[in-house]
Amino acid sequence: MTDPSLVERRERAAAYAFRGLFPYLRFGTASDRYAGWIGQIYPERYAKAVKTRKRKLGGQTFEERTVPIASVREYFEHFDVLELDFTFYRPLLDAEGRPTNNLFVLEQYADQAPADARFLLKAPQTFFARKLRRSREGKVVYENNPSFLDAGGVTKQFIEPARKLLGDRLSGLLFEQEYQRRAESPDPMENIAELDGFFRALPGDVQAHLELRSAHLLVPPYFAWLADRGLGFVFSHWTWLPPLREQWRLCGARFTAADGTAVARLLTPLRMPYAEAYALAYPFDRAVPALSETKQARDMALDAVALALRAEARGAVLHLIANNRAWGNAPALARAIAFRLLDELEKRS
Repeated sequence: MTDPSLVERRERAAAYAFRGLFPYLRFGTASDRYAGWIGQIYPERYAKAVKTRKRKLGGQTFEERTVPIASVREYFEHFDVLELDFTFYRPLLDAEGRPTNNLFVLEQYADQAPADARFLLKAPQTFFARKLRRSREGKVVYENNPSFLDAGGVTKQFIEPARKLLGDRLSGLLFEQEYQRRAESPDPMENIAELDGFFRALPGDVQAHLELRSAHLLVPPYFAWLADRGLGFVFSHWTWLPPLREQWRLCGARFTAADGTAVARLLTPLRMPYAEAYALAYPFDRAVPALSETKQARDMALDAVALALRAEARGAVLHLIANNRAWGNAPALARAIAFRLLDELEKRS
C-alpha cells in the first residue's frame, strides 16, 4: 500500500511546492526573478510588473524579463533556499567603504524575504578570481587580479555587510573560481597553500563552500584540506567539470562542511558552453527537450537524487540549486528531481 505521506508529497511537488518536502534536502534556484516562472512560482498579477532589458550573448540579442524583488515572498512559499549571484559581480561596499548598488539590492531582499528564509550568497569574483575579464580597445582580455585572495577586502566589503543585513538567514557563502588551463594555474599543492592562508583569515561564523572549476586541481590532498578546515565542496554540474558521480568519488565519498550542509549546483550540461545553454533555455518558462530529455540530463537528475540520499544517510542537509540553463526551467528541474527521489522513497515503503 502506498504511503499516504508520499501521495501528499507528490501532489506538492506537482504544484512546485518544494519547501520542507524532505528534511535532508533544501531545494533552491540560482537567482529568482524570472518572468518565465509566472504561473509556476509567481502569480499572474506579476505579469503587469515585468521589466525588460536587452542582453547580447553569443552573437544573439535576448530580451530578459524580470519580476520585482518583492516576488521573493512568493519564491519562499515554494523553495527552501535562494542562491543570489549578483554579489559575484560587485562587492557590497567599495574599497572606501561606500555602499554599492548591490548593497541596496540585497537590502531589498532582506526587507521583502520572510524571517525564515535562507540565502546562499556568491562571493565577489574580485577576491577569488585569479584573472578578471576586461574589455580593452574593443577586445576581451583576461588580466591578473590584484585583489586575488584579499581576505581583509572580502571580509570588509562583502562578508560583514552581508551578515549585518541577513543575520541568521545567511546560510552560506559560495566561493567560485574560474576555469584555469593546467599550464596557467598553480601546482595543486601550491593552490591549497594559497587558499589555506586566505580561508584561515576569514571569519568562521558563516559556512564557506568552494567551487573550483579546474578539474586538475581536484586532487585527494585538496579534499583532505577541505575536510580538515571544515570547508564545503560544491558539487557542480558545469561545462568543464566531471559528472557529479565522479566528483563524489574524487572527494572521497564524503561531505566536508563543518556545519553538516552541502551544496550541489545544477548549472549547465557538460561540454556545453554558457551561451549555447542560455540560448536553448531561453525564455526559461518550460523544460526544453534538447536539455531535459538527454541521457546526460537523466544522469544529472539521478546523481542529484543519489547525493540527497547520501546526505540523509550521513545526517547532512543538501542544498540543491537548480539553474534554468541545465533544463530550460529551474522549477521543472526541481520537480523532476523531487519525483525521482519520491520514487526511491516509495521503493522503501
